[in-house]
Amino acid sequence: MIETLNLSATWEPLVYLVVALLLGSCLGLERSLAGKTAGFRTYGLVSMGSALFILIARYVIPTVDAFNYDPMRIAAGVVMGIGFLCGGVIIFKDSHLSGLTTAAGLWVAAGIGMAVGYGLIMLSLFATIATLVVFTLFWFIEEKLTNRG
Repeated sequence: MIETLNLSATWEPLVYLVVALLLGSCLGLERSLAGKTAGFRTYGLVSMGSALFILIARYVIPTVDAFNYDPMRIAAGVVMGIGFLCGGVIIFKDSHLSGLTTAAGLWVAAGIGMAVGYGLIMLSLFATIATLVVFTLFWFIEEKLTNRG
């Protein structure tokens, strides 16, 4: 049977969902400011959705005797699902490939959400900051090195 209402058990996953939403939205905000189509809402939803699936695994599966709990099963499903979504944003047209950074960013946002779902808040914060560095500082460096800027 699923756990009855327990205040600490109720608030902890809600806080995790909000943290995942905020961290993913931080990445999406940068993408929106860079003029990309997948932005604030998309990244926030990917991150929060990933956390939600992990939280479901953490809180529901152990309460059902019929399941052999393996926390990585749900994570593997999330990775496969986000791969499908990311594949849809990659476009090849007129000998030009676009959307790879967006796809990679969405993939990382899913990882951040999963880390939050598992309670790895510091890891998810570091991953968010590192991704923002890649989106901003690395873009600037790439522009300078390729003489486009």
